Amino acid sequence: MALRIATFNVNSIKSRLDVVLDWLQRADIDILGMQELKLEEGRFPFAAFAELGYECAVFGQKAYNGVAICSRLPLEDVRPGFGDPELDQQRRIITARVGDLWLVDVYAPHGDARGGEKYFYKLEFYRRLEDYLRRSFSPKDRVCLMGDLNVAHRDEDVWDPELLRDSIGTMREEREAFGRLLDFGLYDVFRHLYPGTHKYTWWDYVGGAIWKDQGMRIDYLLVTRPLLPRSREVAIDLGPRRRRKPTPSDHAPVVLTLDVEPSPG
Repeated sequence: MALRIATFNVNSIKSRLDVVLDWLQRADIDILGMQELKLEEGRFPFAAFAELGYECAVFGQKAYNGVAICSRLPLEDVRPGFGDPELDQQRRIITARVGDLWLVDVYAPHGDARGGEKYFYKLEFYRRLEDYLRRSFSPKDRVCLMGDLNVAHRDEDVWDPELLRDSIGTMREEREAFGRLLDFGLYDVFRHLYPGTHKYTWWDYVGGAIWKDQGMRIDYLLVTRPLLPRSREVAIDLGPRRRRKPTPSDHAPVVLTLDVEPSPG
């Protein structure tokens, strides 16, 4: 039986709850990583997800950031944050285990133009994320890192490479930081399965970008080598994004299908 793992930047779970719940019922998702919840744990709609059979682990923040992993399989060893009180003031990462499958849900900073405070914070976040992976896991472990990483790794991950060259999300320093995650031993499953394919996961609300497909691929499912041969498909579901009412997130969910079930850890 296949395992379906999804990542979805919901851009406020309060505003997008009906969209997410409706999509979950149609998409048959086993594990969902969400980003940009924009609320604290105490205000998360646990009951609504429980009605659909999901257990949720949440690391939330009022009005900004926030991540969650919701699973139809038992979650164990939940680790909110990096374990650094200063860095974890922004709630951007949560880790959990399902059997012997480790899930790392990440909402990377958006950043800013080169040289700004947010630009340096984004690069530091990536450095700390790489360090966290190396301290916590081996490339031989079964690890799936998912989330909105706010970097378009290659030119084929943006609709117009020349127009967007050296802008936020395409700067050389950002792409190199992303590349160091891969150097740890992670693989971009979408790019592995579909080399050269141009598909996107985020579109600006302005100018009807979704209908023109003027987007960027900044949402990822990255896996270690033990999971790579088990990775059957990665699908970007445009349904939740291509709607007018209720207002959608500016991201589309991305779904990885694995030919494997988590075994007991």
